[in-house]
Amino acid sequence: MESRKEILLGKLRNGAGFQGREALVLTFLLAVPAILAQLSMCLMSYIDAGMVGRLGSGPAAAIGLVSSTGWIFGSFCYANSSGYTVQIAHRCGARDFKGARKIFRQGLFTVLGGSLILALAGIAISGALPRWLGGSPEILSDATAYFRIYALFLPIFQVAVYTEAALIASGNVKVPSIVSVAMCVLDVAFNYLFIFVLHKGAAGAALGTGIAELCAGAFGLIYILTRSKELRGTAEEGPMEEKEALNRSAQATTQWVNKQAFGIAWPLWIQNLVTRGAYIAATVIIAPLGTIAIAANSFAIIAEGFCYLPGYGMQDAATTLVGQSLGAGRRDLARKFSRITILSGASMMAALAVLMWAFAPQLMDMLSNDPEVIRLGAQCLRIEAFAEFFFGISIVAYGCCIGAGDTLVPSLINLLSMWVIRIGLALLLIPGMGLLGYWVAMATELTAKGIIFAVRIRRGRWMNTRLTEADISK
Repeated sequence: MESRKEILLGKLRNGAGFQGREALVLTFLLAVPAILAQLSMCLMSYIDAGMVGRLGSGPAAAIGLVSSTGWIFGSFCYANSSGYTVQIAHRCGARDFKGARKIFRQGLFTVLGGSLILALAGIAISGALPRWLGGSPEILSDATAYFRIYALFLPIFQVAVYTEAALIASGNVKVPSIVSVAMCVLDVAFNYLFIFVLHKGAAGAALGTGIAELCAGAFGLIYILTRSKELRGTAEEGPMEEKEALNRSAQATTQWVNKQAFGIAWPLWIQNLVTRGAYIAATVIIAPLGTIAIAANSFAIIAEGFCYLPGYGMQDAATTLVGQSLGAGRRDLARKFSRITILSGASMMAALAVLMWAFAPQLMDMLSNDPEVIRLGAQCLRIEAFAEFFFGISIVAYGCCIGAGDTLVPSLINLLSMWVIRIGLALLLIPGMGLLGYWVAMATELTAKGIIFAVRIRRGRWMNTRLTEADISK
């Protein structure tokens, strides 16, 4: 018996009429499991940070120092995945499940190869990276060990990211959410083992997370290949002449898919380098403020993740719904889903921001036992609370654009807002305000970015995607 979600997705793909209430129900059927997965990941970050925080501000500062660089490497994995999973969503919307399966298999080998290159690069720079970032001598060893292990597990992380994104693109949010929750539970268990039982310190945190990612990636891949009705592999049989014709067609399709994947991914690569580079620049700016400021900044970013939950859950739903709507040739429905997801995600983030403002000291107390870190981090959180509604708009609107294959302009928006507004203001404010100056600059930048994304979504040009219905039929 088909579930309510499958029935509604079938209506979307078949061109049937869609009432406003049905669109809202489908949105939350996809978003709620993703939000719960985000909640589990947030709790994982809290528990991980709390474990490291109990070791003292030194190990916490070591991880915080290299975290921004880790985000750059990890974001390349997400960008590479998007190049193929956006196309999977469009194919599923057009009911071309055979094409979706081909794209999945092709993308898997491509993104895995890219992640191996990333891993080698990360391992190569791990020794010098903490010094480049201005870390103090007492945290250099821990920072190097943490980043080297993180880089070693990048191919594993890539498989986990790609399989999760592919399932979400196909309309299956439940299984990736369950896998995410299981990964978080395993992460906590392995981190406890390596940090407190085996006394591996900061390196133990990286080992625990890496092994949890290994379990998640392996399960996701096995599930897709054996259970996913949209993406599992099937053997093709036929006369030799037919097979040769199919091979020639497959080669042309492979070239076209790779071209489209590159067109989607390259703006995300540039955005990743430039905007994540801005995070590194911020780390360099903050590092001279001392270990307390580094730890407070790192823990406050983790604590703020409490507000991200509905935003990123709705982003997953928006990418899937917009992608499949456009794949089905239904621009009106894509626009409707963009409005529903953006308003819902931003409103829920604003509600959580009120709680974050009220309980900021308690949130920080869960992550650190240093009174100065708790006090400074709580002040940062209360500044950021005022920007969460607009941040929610930008998060979900970005997911809508990705679902349409529109990556260049959103990447430029993120690039300019980060470097011109956030870093520019930070350079002006930090000398007089310290760490709080950086968080004022960040809140200002997120508010401005949310307004810009809202204007872009309203104008509708983001739906002028390169992946047209004619392209999808190839």
